[in-house]
Amino acid sequence: MDLKISSANASPDERSAVDDLLGADQETSQGGERNQDGHRVSRGGELLRNMRHLLLPTLHAVNDRIGWISRGAINYIAQRLDIAPADIYGVATFYALFDTNERPARQVHVCIDLVCRAKGVFTEDSLPVGSIPSPCLGVCERAPAVLVIQTGVTPRHEILAPAIPQDIADLVTGKSVASEQPVSAAVPQSPDESLVLLSRIGRVDPLSIDEYIATNGYVALRRAFEIGASQVIAEVTASGLVGRGGAAFPTGRKWAAVAGQPVTTRYLICNADESEPGTFKDRVVMEGDPFALVESMTIAAFATGCQHGWIYIRGEYPRAFKHLANAVKTARARDLLGENILGTGFSFDITIFRGAGAYICGEETAIFNSIEGYRGEPRNKPPFPVEVGLFGKPTLVNNVETLVNVLPIITNTGEKYASWGTQGSKGIKIFCISGAVKKPGVYEVTFGVTLRELINLAGGMTDGSSLQAVLLGGAAGGFVGPEDLDLELTLEAARTAGTTLGSGVVFVLDQNVDLVDQLQRIAAFFRDESCGQCVPCRVGTVRQQEALARLASGSRNGDLQLLRDLGQVMRDASICGLGQTAHNAIDSALTRLKVFS
Repeated sequence: MDLKISSANASPDERSAVDDLLGADQETSQGGERNQDGHRVSRGGELLRNMRHLLLPTLHAVNDRIGWISRGAINYIAQRLDIAPADIYGVATFYALFDTNERPARQVHVCIDLVCRAKGVFTEDSLPVGSIPSPCLGVCERAPAVLVIQTGVTPRHEILAPAIPQDIADLVTGKSVASEQPVSAAVPQSPDESLVLLSRIGRVDPLSIDEYIATNGYVALRRAFEIGASQVIAEVTASGLVGRGGAAFPTGRKWAAVAGQPVTTRYLICNADESEPGTFKDRVVMEGDPFALVESMTIAAFATGCQHGWIYIRGEYPRAFKHLANAVKTARARDLLGENILGTGFSFDITIFRGAGAYICGEETAIFNSIEGYRGEPRNKPPFPVEVGLFGKPTLVNNVETLVNVLPIITNTGEKYASWGTQGSKGIKIFCISGAVKKPGVYEVTFGVTLRELINLAGGMTDGSSLQAVLLGGAAGGFVGPEDLDLELTLEAARTAGTTLGSGVVFVLDQNVDLVDQLQRIAAFFRDESCGQCVPCRVGTVRQQEALARLASGSRNGDLQLLRDLGQVMRDASICGLGQTAHNAIDSALTRLKVFS
């Protein structure tokens, strides 16, 4: 029996949006012929069941056309994909960019997260009428930021940053967004040919494959084909490269594990769902050097035997999506992607998959569920992704920064790359510096510079500012104080100091920032972003926020100890890293900065 959440029918526009994406209805699983015993037998539906992975793109199609997802649209999608309407509703309500309640054709999402709220312009209680509060939009170097979505047959997604209240009021009434700043504005070191990962940004047109090739583009891929897959993995292993998303797992070991699987169908995912508050490095790389990501993914796929790759990109990154789509299309046309690349016999292609506003989808197994058309909830491990990942196949997952580091490794050898940095932290790191510095942006350095040196590289503190604290690693990271300015920015030094580099966030807070307000926002962020699958995280993040609110109001009554107990339980018992790190920054503020003491 087909249970519907309502008898509503899709509008012609909603049906058109779905049909434009899915094409003609080729099969149905409705009904069935009667057999000789009078029983109905249904033989259809196999094709539809293999289309479940199109659910999120279909929801995007409706949301982009109409602005929201109605009950009628859900019923029509259920018919086209043979998915229960209640199941579709559960997926649609999981993501922040979707809504099942009617919204206007123009939506103005205003960031109220850590870096933007530190500017003192927007908070939950001070948003202009008609705007929508949003978690971090990943444009922290230009805070405060706004994402404008204009729905319709030709939808537009645009970023305005920095923004002022009058800008928001104008955008709500229909005025256009001013043209975006050039990508190079986010890279204060640009143009600088001595840089490695950021050298092209500001010098090369990110839409031109010819300019990319003229600046050593595709040299690494050709060398990878020359030396062979096993030697590519050997070079990556010798380089000492570890994951740049925060976990710091050895990249070569992960690649070798995928390559060694007996199952020959394997997949590659670039995790570009960069949603950690204060993080924007991957966005800048995708906007400013998209062909580098396409090339590095092709090398990774060649080394590990992956046939297809996905770039899982944040739904809030319109320019990065546009530049990557052009890079994939152009590379395919130049025989650098697709069947029989450069005549080598190796075939590999890439699909760009747009997320819809869910921090948890940055967790590697939650990405699998999201792509497959389910709620983006993490899976239990083992089995690990290198064994059983996307669609049940061995899957390699790396983030943008990790992948683009492969290019200098293959070009210069792993031994050369390992000579940069320190003994325990090898190679190059991109840091995202925001807050009270004169030149916020992304900065490329070798591991080992001090926090003081990095802040000075960003122009030092803004005039009239004195340092109150620095948040390292984002909301899942930790605070350090002025006395920690000589901390070496390496994995081992951060670990010894009881903090983390995380995803590379360096958020500088001056004396004007309300630290208690920042802690409450961190708690609210984790409460909102918890997928709700496991009790320690689902309940713990709510109780953590409640305890902080009581402390902020002046109450004590054992809440400090309660916070510490909650943090320990979430660390020990949560399924994934979200719950395990939800207390980190708060704990560091309590113990290191003595907040509430």
